[in-house]
Amino acid sequence: MAARKSIRTGKSSVAAELAHPLVARVETAPQPVGPEAVAEVFARLSALNPEPRAELAYRDPYTLLVAVVLSAQATDRSVNLATAPLFAVADTPEKMLALGEERVRDFIRTIGLFNTKAKNVIALSEILVERHGGTVPRSREALEILPGVGTKTASVVLNVAFGVETIAVDTHIFRVSNRIPLVVAPTTDKVQAGLEAIVPAPYRLNAHHWLILFGRYTCKARRPECPRCPINDLCRYPSKTV
Repeated sequence: MAARKSIRTGKSSVAAELAHPLVARVETAPQPVGPEAVAEVFARLSALNPEPRAELAYRDPYTLLVAVVLSAQATDRSVNLATAPLFAVADTPEKMLALGEERVRDFIRTIGLFNTKAKNVIALSEILVERHGGTVPRSREALEILPGVGTKTASVVLNVAFGVETIAVDTHIFRVSNRIPLVVAPTTDKVQAGLEAIVPAPYRLNAHHWLILFGRYTCKARRPECPRCPINDLCRYPSKTV
């Protein structure tokens, strides 16, 4: 039961980040940058990548949902390698149910927690067929009751599939937000609420992509690449690399 809860909430995927000394220093962290700096941060990230895209491979809301559920504690690359052959034979809830849990498990065996994830994929597919006519619902409430779906997963699906201006906070966004800092908070939920309150309207739709890509490739966990950072002069992180 505990393992399933960790998948549903997405909290296990950020456990290491929440244990990072960064969180312990929240009370002594620099004050978040002001509104003008926030706007400038997103203006620069937008200029560098005007049309950011999710790195998970998907075809439609359903395959996106499955891919995000599978991505907990796994890299996008490993998920894409597993879902390419899986989606070739099962890209709808009906086809996934026909495939069955055992065969789904075989397709995703290279991904961490594949046993639990296979069960969740089958269970959420069954709910989609029985309650939603085989389609992915557009409401957060309906998404978050699906097995394997928590706040982060629901936010990704709402944002990427349906164009909802929400920010799904993963380890990268959590780190970046507390480092710059845009929002200083000890939990992903509080970071999400804080970001959604301060990101200027023109940038809200793509803010999730810009922040996650920035955290993945520039503001890295172990050694951020500060010398080539496009917002170095705006960032207040006290331990910048040189």
